[in-house]
Amino acid sequence: MLDEDSVSARLSATRKLRGLTQRRLADLAHVSYSLLTKVESGHVPATPAFIAAVARGLRVEVVELTGQPYRGNTVREDRVHATIPGIRRVLVAHDVPTYPDIAPRPLAELTAEVRHASALRQAARYAELGEMVPELITQLASITQQTTGRVQHNAYGVLAEAYGAADAVAYKLGYTDLSTLAVERVCWAAQRSDDDLMVAASRWLRAGSFLASGGYAEANALLTLACDDLEPLLAMATPPTWSVYGSLHLKQAIVSARSSDAQNAWAHLAQARQAAIRAGGDNNHYQLAFGPSNVAIHEVAVAVELGDGTEAVRRSQTFTLPPEVPAERSSRHFIDLARGYLWHGDRRGALECLQRARRLAPQQTRYHPMVRETLQSLARAERRSTGTLRGFAAWVGLHD
Repeated sequence: MLDEDSVSARLSATRKLRGLTQRRLADLAHVSYSLLTKVESGHVPATPAFIAAVARGLRVEVVELTGQPYRGNTVREDRVHATIPGIRRVLVAHDVPTYPDIAPRPLAELTAEVRHASALRQAARYAELGEMVPELITQLASITQQTTGRVQHNAYGVLAEAYGAADAVAYKLGYTDLSTLAVERVCWAAQRSDDDLMVAASRWLRAGSFLASGGYAEANALLTLACDDLEPLLAMATPPTWSVYGSLHLKQAIVSARSSDAQNAWAHLAQARQAAIRAGGDNNHYQLAFGPSNVAIHEVAVAVELGDGTEAVRRSQTFTLPPEVPAERSSRHFIDLARGYLWHGDRRGALECLQRARRLAPQQTRYHPMVRETLQSLARAERRSTGTLRGFAAWVGLHD
């Protein structure tokens, strides 16, 4: 598979462009010199934490190392990218008065469509989702400008959800600046919804932006603030409150794991596990898909982020994901688990996980940078790539 398609090749080229030695970059990025040389030579796959660290050391965006966005080679493959200009337009125009002579559709009708859009997001059907959200956002923004009181608050809440759907498309495709803008719009609308739980959920989403860029201290501070704001509500908490509270701890567990803080990572998972019990099982309050299944998924993810592939594999064998878990979550689980199997030394298991992720959510799998890293690591480990591996790599966009 083409070396120039790898993080290692882009890392090497960018480091040389910056005029840095490997040892100097290791110092700037606060990673070990040994790890950096192994990743740059292609002997060890890059992790999200490593990529974020060296990107900060190099003073470049993460996507400059991952190569995102990955464009398609045909009209069908590139369909989802064609939705980006429309999404960008409505995100930029969020506070511009819309056409006063066009009456928006009823809020109840738009609410139902936004719920359908959220279902598409959780099914990882980003092309269809991207085609829906610009018009929905325009209509909902118009309602917020033409109403007051409770109706306006409700409209802002639905608008926040619509902005979240727009973020899903931008984030999954690797348009990080656009994703950051969408997250800002989610937070802006949530603040106007008069819904404390929606505000907390928007902070959960915003923390993900910090997480993606290696801003672990900022992510942790924001999540701690959100948890602290919910603490007074826990004595009389409803399932939605426990769901948001538990989701915040799940995000903090990943932040801690990427910060190499295993103790706090597992502690936050323990908090989330208790919240899942209080929430009454798997649910989907505020589109967070929280519950025991998501906690189990995060247990595997934390082990992977801590670099313990064997522990990730062991934990994955203690549960079976029910079919009700959204494809976006279950496919991401198998993408993470593929890395676990790779580090565990089971290359066949790693490829099987990637295949399961593809069956569950093709678009998410195709555009996820860790899928490419895992495939390239598998190819390097094989003297001769199998037909299955070569076919999967070609589908993703990696070629000989």
